[in-house]
Amino acid sequence: MTRSRGKPSARIGRRPSTSKEELAAIGIELFMEAGFDETSIDDIAEAADIARRTFFRYFPSKNEVAWGNFDEHLAGMRASLETIPEDVPLSEALTTALHDFNTFPDSEAERHRARMGLILHTPALQGYSSVMYQGWRRVVAEFVARRIGADPDDHIPRTVGYLLLGVAISAYEAWLDEPGSDLHDLLATGMGTLTAGLDYSDPHSPSTPPPSTPPKKVAKQ
Repeated sequence: MTRSRGKPSARIGRRPSTSKEELAAIGIELFMEAGFDETSIDDIAEAADIARRTFFRYFPSKNEVAWGNFDEHLAGMRASLETIPEDVPLSEALTTALHDFNTFPDSEAERHRARMGLILHTPALQGYSSVMYQGWRRVVAEFVARRIGADPDDHIPRTVGYLLLGVAISAYEAWLDEPGSDLHDLLATGMGTLTAGLDYSDPHSPSTPPPSTPPKKVAKQ
């Protein structure tokens, strides 16, 4: 990430920002130019040619700028999961959802790369990011809970939420480290390592193995 101690440049002549996504794009550009910590809300508002108070109509804080329309995408993921037929194996349903959630136009690839670099590598964002991750994991846990007849806070649904988040973060870290890599190949590889475990929990999977026997406790001599 390139950082400069100078003040981020204003976008002279830019039309006033009228969408959350546009304002987020401006913010990310400034973060990449000068650094997240060095860029203020006033800098973003000035670059977007809007008043400071207008900024808060779109984002309650600077932290949310890097995440853009995350809440909207998360709602879309929840709605998409609700339409998946119950006879589709759990691993297949979650793999589809994971790929769909992380699909973006080719024209947005560089901006998305910059956004994920900020989210994963900016220390000041980690606390806020943990809150966003929690919301993402909850959507996964709720879906898994419905499929296996459990509560979202039960161990298996919660575990699957963490597992899928781990697959996504690991794929993004590799994607950022290896510019020539394909994000969806990385996601597919990660999900492939989980398939057997996910299908074990899914009564609709044709390959569900019998439950394993817990190891017996050895009596102390």
